Amino acid sequence: MIEKEKYSLKEHNTFGIDASCASFMAYGNVVEARQVAARIREAALFLIIGSGSNLLLTHDFEGIVVTPESRFEVDIVGEEQAYTYLRCWAGTLFDDVIAYAVEHQLYGAENLSLIPGEVGASAVQNIGAYGAEAGDLISEVEAVEIATGKIVVFHHTDCEYGYRQSKFKHSWKNKYLITSVVYRFSKVYNPRLEYGNIRSALREAGIDMPTPQQLRDTIIRIRQAKLPDPKVLGNAGSFFMNPIVGRDKYESLLKTFPQMPHYTIDALHEKIPAGWLIDKCGWKGKTVGRVGVYDKQALVLVNHGQATGSEVLALCREVQRDVFNKFGIEIKPEVNIV
Repeated sequence: MIEKEKYSLKEHNTFGIDASCASFMAYGNVVEARQVAARIREAALFLIIGSGSNLLLTHDFEGIVVTPESRFEVDIVGEEQAYTYLRCWAGTLFDDVIAYAVEHQLYGAENLSLIPGEVGASAVQNIGAYGAEAGDLISEVEAVEIATGKIVVFHHTDCEYGYRQSKFKHSWKNKYLITSVVYRFSKVYNPRLEYGNIRSALREAGIDMPTPQQLRDTIIRIRQAKLPDPKVLGNAGSFFMNPIVGRDKYESLLKTFPQMPHYTIDALHEKIPAGWLIDKCGWKGKTVGRVGVYDKQALVLVNHGQATGSEVLALCREVQRDVFNKFGIEIKPEVNIV
Protein backbone atom coordinates (compact mmCIF):
# COMPACT_ATOMS: atom_id res chain seq x y z
CA MET A 1 0.00 0.00 0.00
CA ILE A 2 1.15 3.52 -0.79
CA GLU A 3 0.56 6.19 1.87
CA LYS A 4 1.56 9.87 1.74
CA GLU A 5 0.75 12.97 3.80
CA LYS A 6 0.16 16.53 2.54
CA TYR A 7 0.38 15.23 -1.00
CA SER A 8 0.05 17.15 -4.28
CA LEU A 9 -2.61 15.78 -6.65
CA LYS A 10 -1.24 17.58 -9.71
CA GLU A 11 -0.12 14.29 -11.26
CA HIS A 12 -3.45 12.65 -10.38
CA ASN A 13 -5.74 14.88 -12.46
CA THR A 14 -5.44 15.42 -16.20
CA PHE A 15 -6.48 19.07 -15.89
CA GLY A 16 -3.11 19.56 -14.19
CA ILE A 17 -4.65 21.46 -11.28
CA ASP A 18 -2.13 21.92 -8.48
CA ALA A 19 -4.32 21.02 -5.53
CA SER A 20 -3.25 18.92 -2.56
CA CYS A 21 -4.82 16.52 -0.08
CA ALA A 22 -4.20 15.94 3.62
CA SER A 23 -3.55 12.21 3.05
CA PHE A 24 -3.21 9.90 0.06
CA MET A 25 -3.69 6.12 0.02
CA ALA A 26 -3.39 3.66 -2.89
CA TYR A 27 -4.50 0.05 -2.37
CA GLY A 28 -2.92 -2.74 -4.39
CA ASN A 29 -5.21 -5.71 -3.67
CA VAL A 30 -8.41 -6.71 -1.88
CA VAL A 31 -6.69 -7.07 1.50
CA GLU A 32 -5.30 -3.55 1.27
CA ALA A 33 -8.67 -2.24 0.06
CA ARG A 34 -10.23 -3.62 3.26
CA GLN A 35 -7.53 -1.91 5.31
CA VAL A 36 -8.22 1.37 3.52
CA ALA A 37 -11.94 0.94 4.10
CA ALA A 38 -11.30 0.63 7.84
CA ARG A 39 -9.24 3.83 7.78
CA ILE A 40 -11.74 5.94 5.86
CA ARG A 41 -14.68 4.69 7.93
CA GLU A 42 -13.20 6.77 10.71
CA ALA A 43 -12.35 9.75 8.52
CA ALA A 44 -14.49 12.85 8.42
CA LEU A 45 -13.75 13.38 4.73
CA PHE A 46 -12.52 11.14 1.90
CA LEU A 47 -12.47 11.14 -1.90
CA ILE A 48 -12.20 8.10 -4.17
CA ILE A 49 -10.49 8.74 -7.52
CA GLY A 50 -9.09 6.81 -10.47
CA SER A 51 -6.50 8.30 -12.80
CA GLY A 52 -8.13 11.74 -12.50
CA SER A 53 -9.17 11.93 -16.16
CA ASN A 54 -12.72 12.86 -15.21
CA LEU A 55 -11.95 15.10 -12.23
CA LEU A 56 -11.90 18.85 -11.59
CA LEU A 57 -10.35 19.93 -8.28
CA THR A 58 -11.54 23.38 -7.25
CA HIS A 59 -9.65 23.55 -3.93
CA ASP A 60 -7.24 21.66 -1.68
CA PHE A 61 -8.89 18.56 -0.23
CA GLU A 62 -8.67 18.43 3.56
CA GLY A 63 -9.22 14.70 3.81
CA ILE A 64 -8.02 11.32 2.53
CA VAL A 65 -7.79 10.67 -1.22
CA VAL A 66 -8.04 6.98 -2.11
CA THR A 67 -7.21 5.24 -5.38
CA PRO A 68 -6.30 1.75 -6.65
CA GLU A 69 -2.64 1.29 -7.52
CA SER A 70 -2.03 1.79 -11.23
CA ARG A 71 -0.93 -1.43 -12.94
CA PHE A 72 -1.96 -3.77 -15.76
CA GLU A 73 -3.68 -6.93 -14.55
CA VAL A 74 -6.06 -8.92 -16.77
CA ASP A 75 -7.13 -12.56 -16.34
CA ILE A 76 -9.49 -14.81 -18.30
CA VAL A 77 -12.07 -16.03 -15.78
CA GLY A 78 -14.73 -17.60 -17.97
CA GLU A 79 -15.51 -18.96 -21.43
CA GLU A 80 -18.77 -19.52 -23.28
CA GLN A 81 -19.39 -20.43 -26.88
CA ALA A 82 -19.72 -16.80 -27.95
CA TYR A 83 -18.05 -14.90 -25.10
CA THR A 84 -14.89 -14.62 -23.02
CA TYR A 85 -14.89 -13.04 -19.56
CA LEU A 86 -11.92 -10.92 -18.44
CA ARG A 87 -11.37 -9.88 -14.84
CA CYS A 88 -9.39 -6.62 -14.78
CA TRP A 89 -7.79 -4.90 -11.80
CA ALA A 90 -9.45 -1.57 -10.98
CA GLY A 91 -6.23 0.38 -11.54
CA THR A 92 -5.65 -1.00 -15.04
CA LEU A 93 -5.96 1.61 -17.78
CA PHE A 94 -9.19 0.92 -19.65
CA ASP A 95 -7.57 1.48 -23.05
CA ASP A 96 -4.94 -1.16 -22.22
CA VAL A 97 -7.80 -3.63 -21.70
CA ILE A 98 -9.15 -2.79 -25.15
CA ALA A 99 -5.70 -3.23 -26.71
CA TYR A 100 -5.40 -6.63 -24.99
CA ALA A 101 -8.88 -7.66 -26.15
CA VAL A 102 -8.28 -6.77 -29.80
CA GLU A 103 -4.92 -8.56 -29.75
CA HIS A 104 -6.63 -11.70 -28.41
CA GLN A 105 -9.58 -11.63 -30.86
CA LEU A 106 -12.08 -10.40 -28.28
CA TYR A 107 -14.54 -7.79 -29.52
CA GLY A 108 -17.07 -5.17 -28.54
CA ALA A 109 -14.90 -2.37 -27.14
CA GLU A 110 -13.18 -1.06 -30.28
CA ASN A 111 -15.30 2.12 -30.38
CA LEU A 112 -14.20 2.95 -26.81
CA SER A 113 -10.52 3.10 -27.78
CA LEU A 114 -8.34 5.81 -26.25
CA ILE A 115 -10.91 6.94 -23.70
CA PRO A 116 -8.75 7.89 -20.71
CA GLY A 117 -9.31 6.45 -17.27
CA GLU A 118 -9.07 3.23 -15.36
CA VAL A 119 -11.17 0.08 -15.15
CA GLY A 120 -12.73 1.03 -11.82
CA ALA A 121 -13.84 4.39 -13.17
CA SER A 122 -15.38 2.74 -16.23
CA ALA A 123 -17.81 0.95 -13.93
CA VAL A 124 -18.70 4.16 -12.11
CA GLN A 125 -19.02 6.56 -15.05
CA ASN A 126 -20.26 4.11 -17.68
CA ILE A 127 -17.86 5.75 -20.09
CA GLY A 128 -18.90 5.70 -23.72
CA ALA A 129 -18.24 6.92 -27.24
CA TYR A 130 -19.33 6.27 -30.83
CA GLY A 131 -22.40 4.24 -29.92
CA ALA A 132 -20.73 2.00 -27.33
CA GLU A 133 -20.67 2.09 -23.53
CA ALA A 134 -18.61 0.28 -20.91
CA GLY A 135 -21.84 -0.87 -19.31
CA ASP A 136 -22.54 -2.92 -22.45
CA LEU A 137 -19.51 -5.03 -21.58
CA ILE A 138 -19.61 -5.17 -17.78
CA SER A 139 -20.68 -8.51 -16.35
CA GLU A 140 -19.66 -8.03 -12.69
CA VAL A 141 -18.12 -5.41 -10.45
CA GLU A 142 -16.17 -6.62 -7.43
CA ALA A 143 -15.72 -4.22 -4.52
CA VAL A 144 -15.15 -3.78 -0.81
CA GLU A 145 -18.01 -2.26 1.17
CA ILE A 146 -16.56 0.63 3.14
CA ALA A 147 -19.03 0.40 6.04
CA THR A 148 -18.32 -3.28 6.77
CA GLY A 149 -15.13 -4.26 4.92
CA LYS A 150 -17.05 -7.08 3.22
CA ILE A 151 -16.18 -8.18 -0.29
CA VAL A 152 -19.23 -7.84 -2.55
CA VAL A 153 -19.99 -8.70 -6.17
CA PHE A 154 -22.51 -6.74 -8.21
CA HIS A 155 -23.96 -8.13 -11.42
CA HIS A 156 -24.60 -5.98 -14.46
CA THR A 157 -28.28 -5.43 -13.75
CA ASP A 158 -27.57 -4.38 -10.15
CA CYS A 159 -25.59 -1.35 -11.35
CA GLU A 160 -28.46 0.24 -13.33
CA TYR A 161 -26.32 1.54 -16.16
CA GLY A 162 -27.63 4.44 -18.23
CA TYR A 163 -26.12 7.26 -20.27
CA ARG A 164 -23.00 8.20 -18.23
CA GLN A 165 -24.82 6.92 -15.17
CA SER A 166 -24.69 4.08 -12.63
CA LYS A 167 -25.71 3.48 -9.04
CA PHE A 168 -22.05 4.06 -8.10
CA LYS A 169 -22.53 7.73 -9.04
CA HIS A 170 -25.66 8.17 -6.94
CA SER A 171 -27.08 5.88 -4.26
CA TRP A 172 -23.84 3.91 -3.97
CA LYS A 173 -21.52 6.92 -4.05
CA ASN A 174 -18.67 6.64 -1.49
CA LYS A 175 -19.97 3.28 -0.30
CA TYR A 176 -17.56 0.96 -2.12
CA LEU A 177 -13.93 0.61 -3.17
CA ILE A 178 -13.93 -1.14 -6.53
CA THR A 179 -11.20 -3.78 -6.79
CA SER A 180 -11.91 -5.37 -10.18
CA VAL A 181 -14.37 -5.48 -13.05
CA VAL A 182 -15.34 -8.51 -15.16
CA TYR A 183 -16.03 -7.63 -18.80
CA ARG A 184 -17.81 -9.91 -21.25
CA PHE A 185 -16.18 -9.76 -24.68
CA SER A 186 -17.65 -11.28 -27.81
CA LYS A 187 -15.74 -13.83 -29.86
CA VAL A 188 -17.65 -12.59 -32.91
CA TYR A 189 -16.58 -9.33 -34.55
CA ASN A 190 -19.61 -7.13 -35.25
CA PRO A 191 -18.30 -3.60 -35.93
CA ARG A 192 -20.44 -0.52 -35.27
CA LEU A 193 -19.57 1.98 -37.97
CA GLU A 194 -22.58 4.26 -38.25
CA TYR A 195 -21.92 6.57 -35.32
CA GLY A 196 -20.25 9.97 -35.70
CA ASN A 197 -17.70 10.24 -38.49
CA ILE A 198 -16.37 6.67 -38.38
CA ARG A 199 -17.49 5.86 -41.93
CA SER A 200 -15.97 9.00 -43.42
CA ALA A 201 -12.69 8.44 -41.56
CA LEU A 202 -12.56 4.89 -42.91
CA ARG A 203 -13.24 6.11 -46.45
CA GLU A 204 -10.42 8.64 -46.15
CA ALA A 205 -8.11 5.76 -45.19
CA GLY A 206 -9.34 3.68 -48.15
CA ILE A 207 -10.98 1.10 -45.89
CA ASP A 208 -14.41 -0.38 -46.61
CA MET A 209 -14.74 -3.07 -43.94
CA PRO A 210 -12.12 -2.58 -41.22
CA THR A 211 -10.41 -5.31 -39.26
CA PRO A 212 -10.77 -4.91 -35.48
CA GLN A 213 -7.31 -3.35 -35.30
CA GLN A 214 -8.09 -0.98 -38.18
CA LEU A 215 -11.30 0.10 -36.45
CA ARG A 216 -9.43 0.69 -33.18
CA ASP A 217 -6.72 2.65 -35.02
CA THR A 218 -9.38 4.74 -36.78
CA ILE A 219 -11.14 5.59 -33.51
CA ILE A 220 -7.79 6.57 -32.01
CA ARG A 221 -7.03 8.88 -34.96
CA ILE A 222 -10.46 10.51 -34.69
CA ARG A 223 -10.03 11.12 -30.95
CA GLN A 224 -6.48 12.44 -31.32
CA ALA A 225 -7.66 14.87 -33.99
CA LYS A 226 -10.41 16.23 -31.72
CA LEU A 227 -8.96 16.02 -28.22
CA PRO A 228 -5.79 17.60 -26.84
CA ASP A 229 -3.11 15.53 -25.14
CA PRO A 230 -3.50 16.35 -21.42
CA LYS A 231 0.29 16.22 -21.05
CA VAL A 232 0.42 19.22 -23.38
CA LEU A 233 -2.85 20.99 -22.60
CA GLY A 234 -4.65 20.16 -19.36
CA ASN A 235 -8.18 18.83 -19.89
CA ALA A 236 -10.59 16.10 -18.84
CA GLY A 237 -11.84 15.14 -22.29
CA SER A 238 -15.52 15.77 -22.87
CA PHE A 239 -16.53 18.12 -20.06
CA PHE A 240 -20.28 18.02 -20.71
CA MET A 241 -22.78 15.24 -21.32
CA ASN A 242 -24.85 15.36 -24.49
CA PRO A 243 -28.35 16.43 -23.43
CA ILE A 244 -31.36 14.26 -24.13
CA VAL A 245 -34.52 16.22 -24.88
CA GLY A 246 -38.17 15.35 -25.44
CA ARG A 247 -39.66 15.07 -28.89
CA ASP A 248 -41.59 18.35 -28.58
CA LYS A 249 -38.48 20.29 -27.57
CA TYR A 250 -36.46 18.71 -30.37
CA GLU A 251 -39.06 19.53 -33.03
CA SER A 252 -39.36 23.08 -31.76
CA LEU A 253 -35.60 23.61 -32.00
CA LEU A 254 -35.47 22.00 -35.44
CA LYS A 255 -37.72 24.74 -36.82
CA THR A 256 -35.11 27.34 -35.87
CA PHE A 257 -32.02 25.18 -36.44
CA PRO A 258 -32.86 22.79 -39.33
CA GLN A 259 -29.23 21.61 -39.58
CA MET A 260 -29.05 20.61 -35.91
CA PRO A 261 -27.40 17.19 -35.52
CA HIS A 262 -29.21 14.65 -33.39
CA TYR A 263 -29.35 10.97 -32.46
CA THR A 264 -32.65 9.23 -31.85
CA ILE A 265 -32.89 7.58 -28.43
CA ASP A 266 -36.46 6.31 -28.74
CA ALA A 267 -39.84 7.47 -30.01
CA LEU A 268 -39.97 10.22 -27.37
CA HIS A 269 -36.37 11.39 -26.98
CA GLU A 270 -33.48 12.77 -29.04
CA LYS A 271 -29.86 13.32 -28.05
CA ILE A 272 -28.30 16.59 -29.20
CA PRO A 273 -24.50 16.99 -29.26
CA ALA A 274 -23.46 19.41 -26.51
CA GLY A 275 -20.41 20.38 -28.56
CA TRP A 276 -22.67 21.66 -31.34
CA LEU A 277 -24.73 23.70 -28.87
CA ILE A 278 -21.59 25.23 -27.36
CA ASP A 279 -20.12 25.97 -30.78
CA LYS A 280 -23.32 27.73 -31.87
CA CYS A 281 -22.98 29.97 -28.81
CA GLY A 282 -19.59 31.12 -30.10
CA TRP A 283 -17.44 29.43 -27.47
CA LYS A 284 -15.34 27.13 -29.63
CA GLY A 285 -11.70 28.28 -29.48
CA LYS A 286 -12.46 31.10 -27.05
CA THR A 287 -10.03 31.84 -24.20
CA VAL A 288 -10.87 33.48 -20.89
CA GLY A 289 -7.75 34.23 -18.88
CA ARG A 290 -5.89 30.95 -18.28
CA VAL A 291 -8.73 28.68 -19.41
CA GLY A 292 -10.69 28.19 -22.59
CA VAL A 293 -12.75 26.02 -24.92
CA TYR A 294 -10.67 23.83 -27.20
CA ASP A 295 -10.54 25.07 -30.79
CA LYS A 296 -11.06 21.61 -32.32
CA GLN A 297 -13.85 20.33 -30.04
CA ALA A 298 -16.18 22.61 -28.12
CA LEU A 299 -17.01 19.88 -25.59
CA VAL A 300 -13.51 20.21 -24.14
CA LEU A 301 -12.50 22.84 -21.57
CA VAL A 302 -8.75 23.36 -21.31
CA ASN A 303 -6.16 24.67 -18.87
CA HIS A 304 -3.80 26.90 -20.81
CA GLY A 305 -1.36 26.83 -17.90
CA GLN A 306 -1.39 27.39 -14.15
CA ALA A 307 -5.17 27.74 -14.03
CA THR A 308 -7.08 26.94 -10.86
CA GLY A 309 -10.05 24.61 -10.72
CA SER A 310 -12.20 27.58 -9.79
CA GLU A 311 -11.32 29.26 -13.08
CA VAL A 312 -12.36 26.17 -15.02
CA LEU A 313 -15.60 25.97 -13.04
CA ALA A 314 -16.36 29.63 -13.74
CA LEU A 315 -15.90 28.98 -17.47
CA CYS A 316 -18.17 25.92 -17.21
CA ARG A 317 -20.93 28.05 -15.71
CA GLU A 318 -20.59 30.74 -18.38
CA VAL A 319 -20.91 28.13 -21.12
CA GLN A 320 -23.92 26.54 -19.40
CA ARG A 321 -25.61 29.92 -19.07
CA ASP A 322 -25.15 30.81 -22.74
CA VAL A 323 -26.40 27.43 -23.98
CA PHE A 324 -29.49 27.70 -21.79
CA ASN A 325 -30.20 31.27 -22.88
CA LYS A 326 -29.92 30.38 -26.59
CA PHE A 327 -31.52 26.92 -26.68
CA GLY A 328 -33.39 26.51 -23.41
CA ILE A 329 -31.33 23.36 -22.72
CA GLU A 330 -29.37 22.68 -19.55
CA ILE A 331 -26.08 20.94 -20.26
CA LYS A 332 -24.59 19.09 -17.33
CA PRO A 333 -20.93 18.35 -16.59
CA GLU A 334 -19.75 14.81 -17.13
CA VAL A 335 -16.68 15.66 -15.03
CA ASN A 336 -16.69 15.05 -11.27
CA ILE A 337 -16.28 18.49 -9.66
CA VAL A 338 -14.76 18.53 -6.16
